[in-house]
Amino acid sequence: MVQSFEPEDLFTRKCIWVNGPVIVGAGPSGLAVAAGLKDQGVPFIILERANCIASLWQNRTYDRLKLHLPKLFCQLPNFPFPEDFPEYPTKFQFIKYLESYAKHFNINPQFNETVQSAKYDETFGLWRVKTIRKSASGSSEVEYICRWLVVATGENAEKVVPEFEGLEEFGGHVMHACDYKSGEGYTGKKVLVVGCGNSGMEVSLDLCNHNASPSMVVRSSVSTKISSDSVILDPKLAFLKVHVLPREVFGKSTFELAVMLMQKLPLWMVDKILLILARLILGNIEKYGLKRPCEGPLELKNSAGKTPVLDIGALEKIRSGQIKVVPGIRRFSAGKVELVDGKVLQIDSVVLATGYRSNVPSWLKENDFFSNDGVPRNPFPNGWKGKAGLYAVGFTRRGLSGASLDAISVSHDIAKSWKEETKQKKKTMAARHRRCISHF
Repeated sequence: MVQSFEPEDLFTRKCIWVNGPVIVGAGPSGLAVAAGLKDQGVPFIILERANCIASLWQNRTYDRLKLHLPKLFCQLPNFPFPEDFPEYPTKFQFIKYLESYAKHFNINPQFNETVQSAKYDETFGLWRVKTIRKSASGSSEVEYICRWLVVATGENAEKVVPEFEGLEEFGGHVMHACDYKSGEGYTGKKVLVVGCGNSGMEVSLDLCNHNASPSMVVRSSVSTKISSDSVILDPKLAFLKVHVLPREVFGKSTFELAVMLMQKLPLWMVDKILLILARLILGNIEKYGLKRPCEGPLELKNSAGKTPVLDIGALEKIRSGQIKVVPGIRRFSAGKVELVDGKVLQIDSVVLATGYRSNVPSWLKENDFFSNDGVPRNPFPNGWKGKAGLYAVGFTRRGLSGASLDAISVSHDIAKSWKEETKQKKKTMAARHRRCISHF
């Protein structure tokens, strides 16, 4: 569909021409692209809806969080972690690292600016990015016009909050894991943690360490309302299958070991080796209600983007019974939850470790580069470049290392196009100048 500039827009909103790309998102992905562009002398604007860089890390993570992978695999391009940082930096150390990164490359995002829509104008061959800018004096509308658009809002822009029957009747405290900071206020409380991924495991462990009594839901679709009626399945099918791996194997990072093995062995064989090592180190986890998928951990990561859980102590608490593993939810009632196996638990609070999703479909208009789920349709390593100057960073499902690889590709590609167009403009201006001289 052809889009053109509506004349009324020019009078109702501030319009800014950007002689370079507009980057949406000032998390690690956006910062990495910006640093690459800075290195090559390409101007840009980076828009961030929050009031700080890396708002997910600063505002929506629990205090005990550490990087799950060694720092070598989490550093951004051209800026290593400080040598005195531990192998697995804390949340606060990682934030400090990102702030140093932005300062080193002189990256200054436009904070408190939320993108409402981004459309490609085929008539002019330009992107139109409309935002709401918040300031002390109020809100104002701004429109950016640019040749290139970099989507760096990532896979975790919005929290996922499933609907559960009767939750409004529960009466206790309910929060998403993004609002959970510490188990300090939960001492002596019975807490239902919904979700068994890395967040669910770590929140449950943190609650244990603060003398709370967590029950962790190994959830499935049976727990959500997809119509006016709850969907109830056989309780035996109510367990979500999950891979749990040790964070380290004989003192070496499991991830690092997998990377090393994949250089010489096929993926299926690496998966077999990882599962054998996991069985030797962790034992049989299925007897605790943690069923493993048929696909191997790496194969599942590649095909469905599901990250294996890296155990940092939760499994020991599960073995001892301090963390109880329970099946899917049938419904909530006042101070209680009924599970699909018929059991009823008395609980005080609920923490929803139910994950995040992309918000790209809500603002990127009329484009088929992204799927309905808000991730590029082309899988890694070919999902970073779309048509008409559109790029994506931070959607690889491969963490910070994947985002860094895409950021390098994107910054180099934009820099190449920008330099070619700038060179052509200079030639055109010089030709016009010569023609002007000849007229006098």
